[in-house]
Amino acid sequence: MKRVMLLASLLVLVVTSAAAQDLASFEKRTSMRKLDNGLTVIITERRDAPVFSYATFVNTGSAQEVPGITGLAHMFEHMAFKGSDRIGSKDWPAEQKALAKVEEAYAAYDRANRAATNRDEEEVKRLDKAWKDAIAEADNLMENDQFSEIVDRAGGVGMNAYTSSDVTAYFFSLPSNRFELWAYMESERFRQPVFRQFYKERDVVMEERRMRTESSPVGRLVEEFLATAFTAHPYGFPGVGWPSDLHSFSATDAAEFAKKYYVPSNMVIAIVGDVSPAEAWPVIDKYFGRLPKAPQPDTLRTVEPEQKAERLVILRDPAQPVYLEGYHRPSSLHPDNATYDVISMLMSSGRTSRLYKSLVRDKKIAANSAGFNGFPGEKYPNLFTFFGFTTPGHTPDELAAGIAEEIERLKTEDVPEAELQSVKTRVKAGLLRQLASNSGLAENLANYQTLRGDWRELFREVERIDKVTAADIKRVANTTFKPSNRTVGKIESTPKGAAK
Repeated sequence: MKRVMLLASLLVLVVTSAAAQDLASFEKRTSMRKLDNGLTVIITERRDAPVFSYATFVNTGSAQEVPGITGLAHMFEHMAFKGSDRIGSKDWPAEQKALAKVEEAYAAYDRANRAATNRDEEEVKRLDKAWKDAIAEADNLMENDQFSEIVDRAGGVGMNAYTSSDVTAYFFSLPSNRFELWAYMESERFRQPVFRQFYKERDVVMEERRMRTESSPVGRLVEEFLATAFTAHPYGFPGVGWPSDLHSFSATDAAEFAKKYYVPSNMVIAIVGDVSPAEAWPVIDKYFGRLPKAPQPDTLRTVEPEQKAERLVILRDPAQPVYLEGYHRPSSLHPDNATYDVISMLMSSGRTSRLYKSLVRDKKIAANSAGFNGFPGEKYPNLFTFFGFTTPGHTPDELAAGIAEEIERLKTEDVPEAELQSVKTRVKAGLLRQLASNSGLAENLANYQTLRGDWRELFREVERIDKVTAADIKRVANTTFKPSNRTVGKIESTPKGAAK
């Protein structure tokens, strides 16, 4: 035991020292500016290879949606690859008119299609055809995938994006001698986004929903689970959107969403790699300074009310039984956030974690079991969630009992010092490993600057984790893991064809 504790202590010392050195080192190599229009840009020099990576974070995700436009944040992410008035068009004046015609035709069709009374089926068919004819006309005036092709020809790799409940992020990497091209391209798609092929991409998103949610028992369970756990806050909305919204929102809706949220004061760009700040800042000012200044969007008003009774979701399906339970917890800005991170690692990290050893290795009732933070986001109060997939012959209720035993240990027993130190070391090492690559560091810098207000919080989080005590874990567990604060979801396996 003494040997284990000594090893854990040495690991903590090494990681803590590395963290301190890294922060000092990063501060020397990192510069940050806020442009006149409100855009925040971070540059970290790494001269290991003649390449750089970047991440653009927009401080908006599905939590900024309201009924009627759910899924629109994700939809705009798709649109950001369609170019601008200068990229992706054969004849912009003609295309602009054609796209306006598409919107006029769609608005007429949508009104007729959603009419609650006196619906005229023939008129709906006529307007549907007129709208699709207008789309075909506009498509003839575009250069398909020109934005992506330009980046590819310049040596770009890893081009992608994602939309979460909290943010929308865009990223790729390029050779350093293509920095000015990058600045032009990245600023261009936000300067004047063009919603070409909007309805084709809307169909793509609907197909994503069918694959990930409607055709997936776990996807359906998670959607019902979140809608039950969050009765007021938009974290209860599916990020991909409700089906009716995906069938009805328009490119005009997307343009209004972008005008409100895609403003420089609501964006952070982090650049990491072989980039000289002295040479980069004039380029950044030249291109990103073109983005028009606009007010920062209002903060979200709705706060999820305190849950006062346990909630239950049961999905009966001929699929593998699954168990899920979530407890409301504060946002990532709360002082106890580091404690929640340590609890997550304690319960879930690898074969030494408590849930693995108890439910998977010893009792053999779970094929996999874990607990994790920040579901479905972390900007606002969210869920600490436990889950388990049963092994053959076992039930979700057995997993519930096994998880409850481990939660009770957190509430009543002090975590042994050697186990706690080992867990904290792994949490901190995991954070630091994310900084190894240019792309990983860029994403983390942009993320922490966006959600925590300072990129240095990435390193301060390491320090806060080191201060977590066994008493903190016991206190947080007793405060959070209460039946009245719990939402339970489970898949109960039924024979094919049985009633659901």
